[in-house]
Amino acid sequence: MRRDATSSARARIGAALLLLLSGSVVAAGEGDWPAFGRDPSNGHHSPLTAIDRSNVARLRPAWIFQSGVTGYFQAEPVIVEGVMYVSTTGNHVAALDAKTGRVLWTYTHKARTEKIFGPPSNRGVAVSGGLVFEATMDGRVIALDAKTGRLVWDQEAVRPEEGETETASALAATLGDKPVQGSSRLGFKMPPLVAEGLVIVGVTGAGYGLHVEDEKGGLDGGSVVGIEGGYGRRGWLAAYDAKTGAERWRWYVTKEDGWEGVFAETTPDGIPLNRDIAAEKAAAEKNRDAWKVGGGSLWMTPAYDPALGLIFLGTGNPAPQNFGLTRPGDNLYTMSLVALDVRTGQLRWHFQQVPHEQWGYDVASPPFLVEATTPDGPVKAVAQASKTGFIYLHERTTGRLLARSEPLIRHKNLFAPPSPEGTVVSPGPLGAISWHPVAYDAVSNRAFAQVRHGAATYTIKTVPASGNRPELRYTETSEAKGEPTFSTLTAIDLASGKAVWSKKAGSRLSGGTLSTAGGLVFSGEEDGHLDAHDAGTGEILWRFQCGAGIGGPPVTYAVDGRQYVAVAAGGASFTKASGFGTGDALVVFALPD
Repeated sequence: MRRDATSSARARIGAALLLLLSGSVVAAGEGDWPAFGRDPSNGHHSPLTAIDRSNVARLRPAWIFQSGVTGYFQAEPVIVEGVMYVSTTGNHVAALDAKTGRVLWTYTHKARTEKIFGPPSNRGVAVSGGLVFEATMDGRVIALDAKTGRLVWDQEAVRPEEGETETASALAATLGDKPVQGSSRLGFKMPPLVAEGLVIVGVTGAGYGLHVEDEKGGLDGGSVVGIEGGYGRRGWLAAYDAKTGAERWRWYVTKEDGWEGVFAETTPDGIPLNRDIAAEKAAAEKNRDAWKVGGGSLWMTPAYDPALGLIFLGTGNPAPQNFGLTRPGDNLYTMSLVALDVRTGQLRWHFQQVPHEQWGYDVASPPFLVEATTPDGPVKAVAQASKTGFIYLHERTTGRLLARSEPLIRHKNLFAPPSPEGTVVSPGPLGAISWHPVAYDAVSNRAFAQVRHGAATYTIKTVPASGNRPELRYTETSEAKGEPTFSTLTAIDLASGKAVWSKKAGSRLSGGTLSTAGGLVFSGEEDGHLDAHDAGTGEILWRFQCGAGIGGPPVTYAVDGRQYVAVAAGGASFTKASGFGTGDALVVFALPD
């Protein structure tokens, strides 16, 4: 660990801490970006106007922080009173002078196991009550002293390898001995939410399946393997005491009693699911304990309404992924937008976007709070941008569906089940809108989303019985040959549900969006470009090549009256296909003095 903070920097941190409310969500000062999404609404919008349409073309790098650890840099920085806190690959954390990039302190994380879920990425920290909170890939929730980086408490929430059930040994010959990631190992990716004296975070890796990579990288270049039988883990969200780290409550995604639901034949908004309900009901008794390994990862930070005392979060796919024969029923509460009581974790309502899901359409993008326009007047609502290519609007108290946007992609065979011949479905498992945050401008009532257009082939395959091992069936997901694949930055009018404009990108869009009161939308690409668009027209007004794929959401903040824009450029496995590798740079921009 390195500490070289100057006295002035320490004083600035001290001043910042005076503004933090112990154990509660921090109200955003105009120049701050004090939490994931900037504030509890998860809007990823800033009121700053110093950088606007007229001058953004003059934006230049102000400073660059290099973490020294290359790859999968997906974090959204947090900025409080001139101090930036950022997590890096491997769950290391740095505090930086947000004006100059000077390192104030660093924390070096020492993982307790190498058996983690997926690559060692982390998507950000939370800051509150003089502490910096991080949830780690090796299953821990930690608190650091915001002045020094000293470890204050360390709560082991889960051992990633405990309960692991999926292996690739039986599939090795069929899969060509390709590198395998995944298995159902639990860990954390999301930035924590701090509210009501609680640090709230949920696990990933539950029911992920085996991710097999090839030279192109990513899910489209290899396969996601959902193995028939009892393979998976049970996802959960938990709250920890912000002062001590003690667990206060835990909510499990899979419903112990009645997770089969009503055997819905359509989605709640009326799209046919093409299910064999009779076959599922016939298999229900044999698989009555499927909920115990039923999946349901939690990818991103909940939105929070302090007045209602509710948090809103999306849940992931059921297990086994892409293979539903051994988990009959709706698989509650996977694939849902849910509302929980922030103090107790009690479920208030749920909206299951895809009952009995088989395509990898996790409800992954973080929900955001809006005021919806209805015939009866404005209604406080929560919005969620889905992998299926819609934005849903719900009334916050009851979950009642208020509206759904028009489809933001061209669907093909939506909800057609996997087959031995191979079924081409659009969107594929990366979805139309994945975990990347959607920015929302309340003044224009527009949401700005990175939308991926593409299809995948879902194929049921069989490994023959051998020795004492029975026949093994699984679903492989692969690239759909001949289908167009591209990304658009799309602006959606939430009043009408229609796209106002949509601009095709030069490479796959990633990291999420940032909107500002200066009339701008910032969006990253996996070929390394950070782009600034006119929020009214979508026209690109400025772009900069950051040297590695944009991995995390851009943010903006101000110090001493000067506005900055910051973004992590670390790439991901998906950037291999576009010719760009991974990196370690946090790039910060400002207008020339």
